[in-house]
Amino acid sequence: MSEAISCTWRDPITDEEMVGLVQAHGGNATAGWWDRIKGHSLGWVGARAGDGLLVGFVNVAWDGGAHAFLLDTKTRSSHQHRGIGTAVVALAAANARAAGCEWLHVDFESRLRGFYYDACGFRPTDAGLIHLPTAK
Repeated sequence: MSEAISCTWRDPITDEEMVGLVQAHGGNATAGWWDRIKGHSLGWVGARAGDGLLVGFVNVAWDGGAHAFLLDTKTRSSHQHRGIGTAVVALAAANARAAGCEWLHVDFESRLRGFYYDACGFRPTDAGLIHLPTAK
């Protein structure tokens, strides 16, 4: 990372900051989402610029045992391709390992394959998926 970015496990992040990050990432933000789900997480990583702006994030859900799951990896569009996403994933993995997790899972769109496989060290595995709103 070229500029001073700090990554922190269980960074105190406000719902407003998450809405701003999701919008800056190009997503549709829902106010109140972060406040509702953070209590169900093993933890999360926030990445902040020197001025305190939230520029990166990843959430770590878990089953309370051996399995942790990366969700909602985001880097502010103005800060992408600087190693921030890789850094938040690495810190999330280290803290999931420290919590006793044996496996770290992630699902992603095919365009992100290089990021997760090459930059972050994930490997391909068989998985299954049901789209619940359209399932019979």
